[in-house]
Amino acid sequence: MILQRLRTAESVIRRWLFITAVCAVLTVSCASDSSQPEGPDATTPQTSAAPDGYETVDPQPDVEPDPPTVPDEPEVVDPPTVPEKEPDSGGPEENPENPDVGDNSTKFEFDFETGLEGWTVDFADLPVNYDQSIYELDGGHRALPDDLAGAGVYVQGHNRSDDLFMYLKRRADGLQPGVLYGVEISIDFATNVPLATIGIGGSPGSSVFVKAGASTIEPSASPGTNEHLRMNIDKGNQARGGSAMAVIGDLAHPDVVDDEYRNKSLSIGPSVLTVETDDDGSVWLIVGTDSGFEGLTRLYYDRIAYTLTRVDG
Repeated sequence: MILQRLRTAESVIRRWLFITAVCAVLTVSCASDSSQPEGPDATTPQTSAAPDGYETVDPQPDVEPDPPTVPDEPEVVDPPTVPEKEPDSGGPEENPENPDVGDNSTKFEFDFETGLEGWTVDFADLPVNYDQSIYELDGGHRALPDDLAGAGVYVQGHNRSDDLFMYLKRRADGLQPGVLYGVEISIDFATNVPLATIGIGGSPGSSVFVKAGASTIEPSASPGTNEHLRMNIDKGNQARGGSAMAVIGDLAHPDVVDDEYRNKSLSIGPSVLTVETDDDGSVWLIVGTDSGFEGLTRLYYDRIAYTLTRVDG
C-alpha cells in the first residue's frame, strides 16, 4: 500500500518536472521570437552564417542609382556661307543706252554722235498717197548746223495736210515685265524758229508742238479716217496731249536771230505719263512734233533721255 503511494507520488513529480521543463522551453522560445522582426525588412538584405573557414561578406549597401547621363549640348556651328545670288535675268540689263540702273529706275540716254542708235524716223497725219514733192519729207543722222558741235537726228516735213506729225521711235529693253513705270523725259534739239512769228495756219514756232511719251505697243501709222495715215497710239492732237504722249513745249526759241539754229531743252517729270512694260520687259519710246503750222519745219534732235521708275517701287 505504502509502496504504491510512493510510486504514484514519483509519477506526479515527473509529470510536474516535465511540464515545468516544457514551460521553460516555451518561455525561452517565445522570448527569442519576440526579439526578431515580424517579417524580413524589404530594405535590409538577409544574411546567413557562413560555414567555418569562410569569411562572411557583408552584402552591398543600398546605393542610389546615378542619374541618367544627359548628353552635352551639341556645339553650335555657323552655317556655311552661301554666295549671294546673281541678279535675276528678268531685271534691267546694263547696256550703253541705260548705264544708270537702280533698284526701281532705269535710264536710257542717246546723244547721236555716232548714229541713230536704234531710232527710226516716220510720219503720220498725211494722205496715204501723199505727194513727196510737196511734203518734202526727210530724216536721218546728220551733223548739226554751223556753230553747233556734234551730230543729231535731222527731221523735215512740209505740212500740207493741216496736221503733220513727224516722229522718232525706238524700243527699250531690260525692264521688269508687266510693270507700270512713271516716265521722265528730257530732250535737247536745235531749232531756227524765233518767238512771236506768224505763219500759215499758225506760228512756225509756237504752233509746232513738241511731244514725248512711251507705249507698250510699237507706234506706227496706218490708213485711217479720210484715207490718211493715222497713229495707232493716243498721241493727242496738236496742242492737246494723249494717254501715250504729252506736250512738253514748242519749237520757238527766244534767242534765235535770222535763220540760225539754237539749242533748246524741254522735259517732263515722271508724274505726267506712265507706261506698262510688255511680257518681255520692253516699251517703245517716242518723241515728235505735231504741227499746226502749214509750212516747212526743220529741226535736229541732239539728245534724248528717258528715266523709267517703277510706280510701285
